[in-house]
Amino acid sequence: MKKLIFAVTLLLAAGAQAQNVIGNAAAGKNDVFMCEGCHNSSGYRVAFPEVYRVPMLNGQNAGYIEQALKEYRSGARNNQTMRAIASSLTDQEIADIAAFYSQPRAGGTN
Repeated sequence: MKKLIFAVTLLLAAGAQAQNVIGNAAAGKNDVFMCEGCHNSSGYRVAFPEVYRVPMLNGQNAGYIEQALKEYRSGARNNQTMRAIASSLTDQEIADIAAFYSQPRAGGTN
């Protein structure tokens, strides 16, 4: 019984800790160097593993970006390049990147 209580306590603490991650757009600006080359080039397409249009990130919803990066990191979304990049990110870095891209930019969002 003590082991069960301990396990439940750990799960609750982990859940509470995960909820405390708040994105910082200023910090995210330092983390987007690996994103910019593909994601904010108008009309950019990638041909591996299949041909597809790379989405623009400027002005995107922060929650969507966070979810997508976490899904790439876990393998729930399938793209080798994005999985490699997302796997190198902490939850805080993901939140920071999402906060940065969700901010409006001078000259429009896309």
